[in-house]
Amino acid sequence: MPDLFHRSSSSSKDDGHGRPAKVDSVVVIGLGRFGRSLALELMAAETEVLGIDADAAIIQELSSQLTHAVRADSTSEETMRQLAVHEFDRAVVAIGTNIEASLLTASLLKNLGITNIWAKAISEAHGRILKQLGVPHVVYPEHDMGRRVAHLVKGRMLDFIQFEPDYAMVKTEPPALLLGMPLSQSGVRRAHGVTVVGVKRPDGPFTHATGETVLEPGDMVILSGRPRDVERFSELR
Repeated sequence: MPDLFHRSSSSSKDDGHGRPAKVDSVVVIGLGRFGRSLALELMAAETEVLGIDADAAIIQELSSQLTHAVRADSTSEETMRQLAVHEFDRAVVAIGTNIEASLLTASLLKNLGITNIWAKAISEAHGRILKQLGVPHVVYPEHDMGRRVAHLVKGRMLDFIQFEPDYAMVKTEPPALLLGMPLSQSGVRRAHGVTVVGVKRPDGPFTHATGETVLEPGDMVILSGRPRDVERFSELR
């Protein structure tokens, strides 16, 4: 079986069965908009990527951008074993509209012994079945992006990330009530239920905010708190 990654001994380790385990590498199955974006971002972060898709044109386009790109049927166990997919400990099922292929691929990855699986779902029903198959990480990219953009559209926030139903972080301009005094004296957490966790000067990078931080006009801040609280606070001027 060919080694798709040609890893040196310094970056590989034995998995206990006499074969090199893939270190910091991920197999991404389905290279549509979501899978392509994810795979290229992983490559930018110096993670090796085996990309698999059934579309020859997509594979040809990405062949020079990924560690290895292969046109293959991800529902075939024989094909997946030939590609050494079973040697990976991380896989992403990014197949979109073909729900049957998504479910069969996820089930096959589980049968191959891969435990760290991320799968894209296009509906609640799709996601529910993926979870029933034992997929530990199910994501809803279209739904999540739509919700995020909705928060941005209705407010003055520059970015919004919700981690849990009751916790979010936003990037916004600080209101006048925070300017010119140390954050420890502002009473912002007690009065508004939000915490300033980061600050960016106009010509500098983001840094951690402390009780001694004094905000100035033109600064940018990262706030954390309940979604409703951070949204309301970002509207203050």
